[in-house]
Amino acid sequence: MKLNRRTFLGTAVAVTGTLSAPMVMGAGHGKPKVVVIGGGAGGATAARYIAKDSEGAIDVTLIEPSREYYTCFFSNLYLGGLREMNSLGHSYGTLASEYGINVLHDWAVGVDRDAKTVTTAGGYTLPYDRLVISPGIDFIDGSVQGWDVSAQNAMPHAYKAGSQTELLRAQIDAMPQGGVFAMVAPPNPYRCPPGPYERVSMVAHRLKQVNPTAKILIADPKEKFSKQALFEEGWNAHYSGMIERIGPDFGGTNVTVDPSAMTVDIDGDVNKVDVCNVIPAMKAGRIAEIAGVTDGNWAPVNAIDLSSKIDPNIHVLGDACAQGDMPKSGFSANSQAKVCAMAVRGALTGSAVFPARFANTCWSLIDTNDGVKVGATYEATDEKIAKVDGFISSTGEDASTRQATYEESVGWYDGITADMFG
Repeated sequence: MKLNRRTFLGTAVAVTGTLSAPMVMGAGHGKPKVVVIGGGAGGATAARYIAKDSEGAIDVTLIEPSREYYTCFFSNLYLGGLREMNSLGHSYGTLASEYGINVLHDWAVGVDRDAKTVTTAGGYTLPYDRLVISPGIDFIDGSVQGWDVSAQNAMPHAYKAGSQTELLRAQIDAMPQGGVFAMVAPPNPYRCPPGPYERVSMVAHRLKQVNPTAKILIADPKEKFSKQALFEEGWNAHYSGMIERIGPDFGGTNVTVDPSAMTVDIDGDVNKVDVCNVIPAMKAGRIAEIAGVTDGNWAPVNAIDLSSKIDPNIHVLGDACAQGDMPKSGFSANSQAKVCAMAVRGALTGSAVFPARFANTCWSLIDTNDGVKVGATYEATDEKIAKVDGFISSTGEDASTRQATYEESVGWYDGITADMFG
C-alpha cells in the first residue's frame, strides 16, 4: 500500500480508535489529569490521542518550551538544500483550539512523584494522575574529548533541530573551496541510527553542487552502522572520492576536538577542518533524570504500556526510554505514544484497551530521489518490546524503486506531522 498522509492517519485510527464512550473512574478532584512533558513525536501524539479519544473526559496539559517545533527528522534534507527550514516547523495551535489541550510553553524543571506534581520554570505547579515524559535526548558530558555544549556554536551538533540546523547549514555554505567537513559520529544507542549517515549524504549532495573539491571526514566509534551497505553503495555512486570514514580499527574510538583551533585529532593524527559536526553520546532528556525514572542514561519501561519500571504512574516515550528492540526514531515515538495514550485512557476512564502493537520505518535520502528504508514490526513481551519481523532496501535497486521510496517518505512526513499536531 502506498504510504501517504491519508493512509498513515487511517492506520493510526484503526490501531487506537475508541470502542466505547469513556466513563470517568472516580477521581475525587474532578476530571482525571494527564500532564505530558515534551511536544515532539512522542509527547504531541500522546497528548492529542488522550484528549481526542477520551472525548473531553481527561484534562490534558502539554508542557513544551518551544512555540514552534522543528522536526529533527527531515532536517538533513534542509542541510542538503532539498527542503526549506520553514517546512520543518509546526505550531501547537490546533492541539489547543480543536482538542482542548492546555499547551503551556514553559520548561518542566521538577517532578514530585509522591505528591504527583510537575513544577515549571515559570512557577507553575501542575497535579497529575498520570505523567507522560517524552523529552527526547540530552548529551553525555565528556563523551567527546574537548567538546561540551558551550562549544556547540563553533562545532554544532544539530541533533536538536532548529537554530543548530541553520547554523550547520550556514557553516557548510561558508566552507572554502576544497575545504574539509568533519563529523564525529556517536556511539550506540542514539537518536535515529541512520541519521548521521543520511547527514553525510546530504552534506555531500550540497558540496557537490557548490564546493565539488571539498572532502568529508567521518570519525566513527562503531564497527558498523545502520544501512551501511546502502550508504556506501550510494556514496561510491554519487560522491566518489569525497567521503572518508575512519572506524574503530583506525582510531575512530580515540577522538579529541579543539573548537578554537578547529582541529580533530583521530588517534594522534591531527586534522585541520573547516566545519566540524560533533554528535556526542546521548542519554534521556534531563527531566527524566530529575523525575528519578532513569537507570543513569535511559528510562526503563514496560513494553505493554510504556509505563516506567520505577513508577507506574509515569510513562516514558520515544528517544528517552529503554524499551527493547525499537530504534530511537520519530516513527517509533509516534507508535509508542498511541499505545501509551490508549493505556492511559483505559486506566483513567475504563474505556477499551487493545493489545499493544508497534511499528517503525526509517527512511534516508542518499541523493536526489535516491531513497532507502529499513523497518520492522514489534510486539510487547514481559521483558521488552520485541522485534517480530523486518525489511530493508536492497543494494542495486533501480532508480524508479528508489524514487518511490523517497516519495513514500514525503507522504509519511506529511502524515506523521498531521498525526502529531492535528
